[in-house]
Amino acid sequence: MIQFKKPLYVCFVLASFLFGCVPAKEFQALQDKNLKCEDEREKFSTENESLNVRVAECDTKLKVLQKEVDVLMADSVSRSVELKTLKEDFERITVKYNELQQLQTNLMQGNQKETRKVLSQLQITQKELQEREDALKELERKLLLRKNNLDKMQVNLDNLNKELEARNARLIELEKILRSKDSLVLALKKKVTDALYGFVGKGLSIKMKNGKVYVSLEENLMFKSGKYDVDPKGAAALKQLIPVLEQNPDINIMVEGHTDDVTYKGKGELLDNWDLSTKRATTILRILVTGTKISPARVTAAGRSQYVPLEKGKTPEARQKNRRTEIILTPKLDELFKILEAN
Repeated sequence: MIQFKKPLYVCFVLASFLFGCVPAKEFQALQDKNLKCEDEREKFSTENESLNVRVAECDTKLKVLQKEVDVLMADSVSRSVELKTLKEDFERITVKYNELQQLQTNLMQGNQKETRKVLSQLQITQKELQEREDALKELERKLLLRKNNLDKMQVNLDNLNKELEARNARLIELEKILRSKDSLVLALKKKVTDALYGFVGKGLSIKMKNGKVYVSLEENLMFKSGKYDVDPKGAAALKQLIPVLEQNPDINIMVEGHTDDVTYKGKGELLDNWDLSTKRATTILRILVTGTKISPARVTAAGRSQYVPLEKGKTPEARQKNRRTEIILTPKLDELFKILEAN
């Protein structure tokens, strides 16, 4: 922020009695639009912080799901080993069963006692074999269920990864646009400073605030007390600024007139400080757009009267600082609005 503490007293001038005052409804609309712009900037900052929080939450969910997947994978390996063992037991018992069946066939020709013994052993083996087979089927059922659950969790994990990547992409794009806007404002401030170099510190100051460039023109440079005709030196400063504004068509321009808290006591068409501040802003606006390449659609004039002072004191020095006209340069945020609308 650049501040100039050494005021130099130079007379200001305004355009002409041909320019009228801005209607109250139009002024209110302009004031609302200005407040809306400030609110939207706060909203963008809040949205940026919200996106960072949601990204952190998605990272946490991703880690939890990954741990659950690891547990299921380990359990699946263990079940596979158990299934392999059961199959080997099943094959071994099947071989034994076949051997017993063969032995039974051989013993059918022998005595009854041996036959009953073999039959008893065969029944026991059949029962054991059935139990093993049931256990094998149950294990296969559980493994299939685990596999289905694992597949579902993998799908959820993939969806979460895609959502996280999309949010990161939007966040990166949003941050890129904000950085681009800040770079644009810095470059604009330098261009304005270079163009108005001869006037800086002589009733003119330039600063950055809230992503905007403020060109502050003291009353001594621009106007005589209680008047709204622009002084030739003030007009010369505006002429130096016009080429910069012509070369940057993506910059919106707000001209704000400010007075001190001393009640206006003049006569004629001016009614009060509101009227004076509005006519001063309108006069400067007309100088910026008349005979230049600056589109009138980019420029707004507003009278702020005494209600936005730089200094709260009642001293002559404080009131002198408050009597000023500010040209506020704001980059258009169309790209940023599109991203937020898409979300």
